[in-house]
Amino acid sequence: MFTEQDKKQILDKGLSVEKVNEQLSLFEEGIPFTSLVEAATLDNGIKPLNKKVIEHYISKFESQKNELETLKFVPASGAATRMFKFLFKFIKKYNPEEQSINSYINKSKQSELKLFIFGMDKFPFYNEVLDVLQKRGIDFDTLNINQKVWHFAHAMLDEDQLNFGNYPKGLLPFHEYKNNIVSTAFEEHLFETALYAPDNKDAKLHFTISERYKNKFVQEFERIEHKVEKKTESEFEIDFSYQQESTDTIAVDLKNKPFRNKDGSLLFRPSGHGALLTNLNQVDADIIFIKNIDNVVVYKYKDEVAKYKKVLAGILLEVQKKAFQYLNQLDEQNISDETLEEISSFLQSELNVRLTRDYHKYAKKYKIQYLRIMLNRPIRVCGMVKNEGEPGGGPFWIKNQYGEQSLQIVESAQINRKNKKQKEIFNNSTHFNPVDLVCGVKDYKGNKFDLMKFVDKKTAFITNKTKTGKELKALELPGLWNGSMAFWNSIFVEVPLITFNPVKTVNDLLKPAHQIK
Repeated sequence: MFTEQDKKQILDKGLSVEKVNEQLSLFEEGIPFTSLVEAATLDNGIKPLNKKVIEHYISKFESQKNELETLKFVPASGAATRMFKFLFKFIKKYNPEEQSINSYINKSKQSELKLFIFGMDKFPFYNEVLDVLQKRGIDFDTLNINQKVWHFAHAMLDEDQLNFGNYPKGLLPFHEYKNNIVSTAFEEHLFETALYAPDNKDAKLHFTISERYKNKFVQEFERIEHKVEKKTESEFEIDFSYQQESTDTIAVDLKNKPFRNKDGSLLFRPSGHGALLTNLNQVDADIIFIKNIDNVVVYKYKDEVAKYKKVLAGILLEVQKKAFQYLNQLDEQNISDETLEEISSFLQSELNVRLTRDYHKYAKKYKIQYLRIMLNRPIRVCGMVKNEGEPGGGPFWIKNQYGEQSLQIVESAQINRKNKKQKEIFNNSTHFNPVDLVCGVKDYKGNKFDLMKFVDKKTAFITNKTKTGKELKALELPGLWNGSMAFWNSIFVEVPLITFNPVKTVNDLLKPAHQIK
């Protein structure tokens, strides 16, 4: 199927013909839907917290953190374009000389624009926008409301002005403090991380970014480094990586044949956040915190957010210690039946492992092998918030093709929405995944796991796209906290909504967690 030129292109991307053929097979075979058994709920896959439990796990983490290497891993490669989707539509279609703002809102049914106008002076970039307009000779105060909104939106988004839509989300103004001091999401992550970093070591953060933005991120760190280090009494070690070309996936036409560009070359596309597993696999730490770039809060809420990071880390340390003790016991020659029973009970009660149905029929040596396999895995402790109708994934018990059940984070795109029972289970879930993870990626001998070995490749996504007016199908790798962690041991913990404050649209910056007053 591939020409010599195709093969060269594949190899130049760091891929192999075998890997590309595997991707083509997924298009041919299709991706099976995830089979939901039931939603994870409190005490059935989700661990509840109370004051005593919270204090216990915080104490556990605080007593050990100075002996550990901790790192915060922040996916931050996305541009901010989607944040301003309704505003891009507005500046494209609206003419202040032809209709009023109210008329446009009523006709276009853009309630988002109405909220934007109402809160315009509360955005952290309000004064910056006015400065841009003033330099262009525009007296904002003398404009009528139609002209104000039109000029304000253009100043934000036009390429020859602030060009916010083409900025990395992490470098946008997110919060405004006293004396017009504005902070970015990038800066807020530093402040938060300092609250749970070891006292005697640098606070380490790793950001996955688009390579073209690296200089901007470096410049931002240089701009704020002294201020943040002085306020937090911490020093920071910042590292960056990029989504590698070798994680791109081939695109196909509607007949599942490789899609070709006008010059005849193969079309490869970025493969979603699952591609970042390669980046995660290359960082090294005893504990890795994972959190999205846009999920930050203003400073007055940071202690509360950090508190629950410590809780999740404390749970990880306690459970990991027990798992390591049991793995060492499994290496001994004369392990008792009672100990095997104790280990199987621990797997089920603490690590949410539902043993295979035939486990109790196994001979002793096969029980030992099975328990070792199930125990010797990376561990993730994930915060879960109550479902408030946010789009995205949640915690579920799922069943694989062999009838084995496991605890997973599942996205709506993985569900057969035409199946009434599956749709009902998904829609009635009680909790939501805010992407709030604490991960243990080393085994009981101190060796780092190869995370690529714990992926369920059958949980990839196939999406429909277009290129130069032609329809195509694209392949996204299993999501970083979905199928990419399918064979990790998972502990889900209920955490409060204050820990989940993403900025998906610019109007989210008007919510209390992003406002000083």
